[in-house]
Amino acid sequence: MADALSFEEKASHESPAKDGTHPYDVVEHTQLTDLNDNVPRGRFKTLWAIVEKLDTYGVEAQGIERVPPDQRTQSSPLVPFWMWLAANMTTSTFSLGTLGSSVFFLGLRDGVLTILFFNLLTTLPVAYFSTWGPKLGLRQLTLSRFSFGYFTALIPIILNCIACVGWSVVNSIVGAQTLRAVSDHHQIPTAAAIIVIAIGTIIVSFMGYRFVHMYERYSWIPVAIIFCIYAGEIGKNVDGSAWGGSGPIEAGNVLSFGAAIAGFALGWTSLAADYTVRMPEDMSSIKIFIWTYIGLNIPLVLIESLGLAAMLTFPNKPTWEDAYNTNSVGGLIGVGLTGPMNGFGRFLLVIMALSIIANNIPNLYSLALTFQNVHPYAQAIPRVFIVILGSVVYIVLAIVGASHFEEALDTLLTILSYWLAIFSTILIEEHLIFRKGRWANYEPDDFNNWRKLPLGVASFIALGCGVAGAVLGMAQEWYVGVIARKIGDPVFGGDIGFELSFAFTAIVFPPLRYIEKKYWGY
Repeated sequence: MADALSFEEKASHESPAKDGTHPYDVVEHTQLTDLNDNVPRGRFKTLWAIVEKLDTYGVEAQGIERVPPDQRTQSSPLVPFWMWLAANMTTSTFSLGTLGSSVFFLGLRDGVLTILFFNLLTTLPVAYFSTWGPKLGLRQLTLSRFSFGYFTALIPIILNCIACVGWSVVNSIVGAQTLRAVSDHHQIPTAAAIIVIAIGTIIVSFMGYRFVHMYERYSWIPVAIIFCIYAGEIGKNVDGSAWGGSGPIEAGNVLSFGAAIAGFALGWTSLAADYTVRMPEDMSSIKIFIWTYIGLNIPLVLIESLGLAAMLTFPNKPTWEDAYNTNSVGGLIGVGLTGPMNGFGRFLLVIMALSIIANNIPNLYSLALTFQNVHPYAQAIPRVFIVILGSVVYIVLAIVGASHFEEALDTLLTILSYWLAIFSTILIEEHLIFRKGRWANYEPDDFNNWRKLPLGVASFIALGCGVAGAVLGMAQEWYVGVIARKIGDPVFGGDIGFELSFAFTAIVFPPLRYIEKKYWGY
């Protein structure tokens, strides 16, 4: 304990770094074990003893416990800008763009317009929720209890655990494909490539909040340079005049591609506040919103458009289509780099493959925090061990599912857009209508007290109605909703699931919540 105290004393005398992040986090282990919050940490004494040692080396011990105002030391409003710029400047974003041509048959012009407008729309909730972290010092899924209630919040909590694992699986497969494309003759086994990417993700996520931001602040730079080089290499071969089509079928394709884009962008709504909880309470919400919004849309719009453009080189470059058919997205990226630049291009391709780590880190870090919301016993498990367990799960799933990437990506993206539209709607309406948009109307220390939270009946019914909207509007290979069939080709339809989820939830929740609050009191 003497070592821990000396470390804490040292931390108290260090000045903040230039980015506003304190060079040493306050030693958190002692603070957590001394809390009187009915979390049975004593049941995991052995694990917490390990955390005590790790804490002295700067590993974050804190989980979903509220960050006190005096520990919110990230003074730069650019923190979320760097975070989301890096998290989306990856090959996963590129792979989403390729779906515009490979699955939805859009041309460059209609595809880029779809990418632009759907991203500008669906990143708004992410930027808005990023402003919530500094105000209450709570993580995103913990905040959801003030809208959904303690018990109904378990639904988005479980769904977010699945989403974080699902994204980690999909991202790892993209990275593995890219690593395999480095060599034509001595390809790394898919399982080994997935494990390589997982190791990088685990290290940063294991260390915690401060290291996540430190890594994301710089990791995007080489990737952005390589994407610029790649754009220069493929640009002359892109069919820039192409339109995908016109009429009802084109409308259906645009809406379905838009649903996939929405699923990717809205995917960050359930994590947004996790990465701003150590920013000062008096930080300008407008600055946080603007920098988050810009940080999201620069990579999303540009890199998705680049992925779409790369698919439109096939008429002029049949060998590139062969590379895509052999190694999917990894092959497509690889042929644009290794073909013109040989050995140096292969080096760049390795960096591109490892860029996926920046996208996986928020998923794995937030998976641990989300899981802690399941039950006080889950909160009693130290965050670092949940990171390790979650990594094992997604590595196994990625290895097993590596051969079904494109189908899994499209399905995951669109289903995510449905429930996240519901999630965002309930949180925003609760805050603006029933909390009057005032943070003084929250009691953040009551996040674990179900008696002082909404009952959850209103959110449960609204969630069910939102699901009904999704079912009516979804357009998947395995199911096309009644309303979706009315758009475009009746066989494939046009996906308006997330729009109907939002509309149904937005209409149903306010009157039900009014009744609930009147009789329950919270």
